[in-house]
Amino acid sequence: MTQGSKTILVTGGAGYIGSHTCKLLAEQGFTPVSYDNLVYGHEHAVKWGPLEIGELSDRARLDAVLEKYKPVAVIHFAAYAFVGESVVEPSKYYNNNIGGTLSLLDAMKDAGIDKIVFSSTCATYGQPETIPITEDTPQAPINPYGHSKLMMEQILRDYDHAYGIRHVALRYFNACGCDRDGEIGEEHDPETHLIPRILMSLTGEIPKLTVFGTDYPTPDGTCIRDYIHVEDLAAGHTAALDYLFKDGASECINLGTGDGFSVKEIIDSVERVTGMEVPREYGDRRPGDPPVLTADISKAKDLLGFELKASDVDNVVATAWAFHQKKTNRRRATTDA
Repeated sequence: MTQGSKTILVTGGAGYIGSHTCKLLAEQGFTPVSYDNLVYGHEHAVKWGPLEIGELSDRARLDAVLEKYKPVAVIHFAAYAFVGESVVEPSKYYNNNIGGTLSLLDAMKDAGIDKIVFSSTCATYGQPETIPITEDTPQAPINPYGHSKLMMEQILRDYDHAYGIRHVALRYFNACGCDRDGEIGEEHDPETHLIPRILMSLTGEIPKLTVFGTDYPTPDGTCIRDYIHVEDLAAGHTAALDYLFKDGASECINLGTGDGFSVKEIIDSVERVTGMEVPREYGDRRPGDPPVLTADISKAKDLLGFELKASDVDNVVATAWAFHQKKTNRRRATTDA
């Protein structure tokens, strides 16, 4: 990148992927300003730039932050992202995800900011009929979370057409792993992701891991997903930002690895890295879980120069395990005190 010490507004910058992206932005000479309501984010994860606490729906607050820092672009992570919750509370997801994005884009328009990198999701594809998934795969979400992200993509296209706000929407697959320096990591509450739940079973935070489905049409019967290290995801976001700074046109781009690992293969990696046996039980398939979801990342490579550097599965597990142990020890020390 060539933007010197320019400022980037990062909505949801106190969250898992947002905080990793802020760290990389700072390493590249930018000043990331995190705008977060701290509902799911963590104040201690904001280490590389200012934190401004606020809601995207609060236009007065948002306008004041934009006026104060005058960012040259926005990276937009802020959204609710629990699929199951979206099914039982769609109002929460449509109000926050879509309403918040509209408020942000209107604030950008009024402030003259015309570049945004958007955190979308492979959930917009629903249950695709062909694998790997390309950007031309039909988008047919099966839950309100995926629908909200698809609607946000449409809003971005309309705002580009009407107001010239260019965007890159990054549809990414299974984010995983943690900062190699151990400064930040995955701290969801509730935790629904596979790798941290496996690690929680090792540290006694849950009794055992439940493997949902062993009869999928896959080599070992468990479902296969595309796991991309959060540091590679962060690099994808800064590459998308660079693309926009070079006057790139609006695009939707997959971010993944192009490879898939089954639940069993992830468990095997955890046992290999930690030297511990994962306590587990087997349950029925979850409704709506496709057997295989993997990305075609040709477009990311061609347009963004995207390269995978951290997504080797054992490296993913090793970085996650190191952070999980650190987090567990910190929690225990606080409890003992």
